[in-house]
Amino acid sequence: MSLHTLEEYIETGNHHDLEVLLRTQPELLREKTSHDISPLLLACYYHKDQVVKTILNHLTTITIHEACAIGLDPQVEMMVKQKPDVIDELSTHGFTPLGIATHFGQESVVRTLLAKRADPNVCSQNGYHVYPLHTAVTGRYDQISKMLVEAGAEVNVVQNAQITPLHIAAQQGNIDMIILLLENGANIALKTDQGLTASDLALEKGFREIAEILRTS
Repeated sequence: MSLHTLEEYIETGNHHDLEVLLRTQPELLREKTSHDISPLLLACYYHKDQVVKTILNHLTTITIHEACAIGLDPQVEMMVKQKPDVIDELSTHGFTPLGIATHFGQESVVRTLLAKRADPNVCSQNGYHVYPLHTAVTGRYDQISKMLVEAGAEVNVVQNAQITPLHIAAQQGNIDMIILLLENGANIALKTDQGLTASDLALEKGFREIAEILRTS
């Protein structure tokens, strides 16, 4: 049985056959998958909770990025205490612990990381330049977005295609997030690489009142 088989079981959520495989080949869990991440992280991205539990039963150690994805707050706190420099360590696919915790909406972990001085202004190092605030707004994790801003997250950061958090909130019609971003200095004049402002994007999605609010003078 190969790593390919392991990935197939993870992707399909076949935790029964996965359990049988891992009883004889637990070492597969320490190999990188074709997605350049661990099998445990892959299971997290596929939202296969039972597979995650099965994998955890066959692991003796996990990384801080895996702990953040799963939401293991006590373990995260212990890891940072034992080795403070892991706080902003990049995963194999280019994300900080804060970036991963935000992606999975792990509010408690995000709070712990920020209390430990995780930098909210480190973007992903994988060509997409995604900041935690982009991720939080995209996932509609409003409380996490608020925590990031309060911790000093720059609101006018741009990811791939020159997209800002305000552009994302405008497309969603998320008025609460738009207000939060504007109150903290979001620039309504910034344009995507297609030349669209937040107002333009809101109008495209049918949010006329929001588009009017965001219209540049």
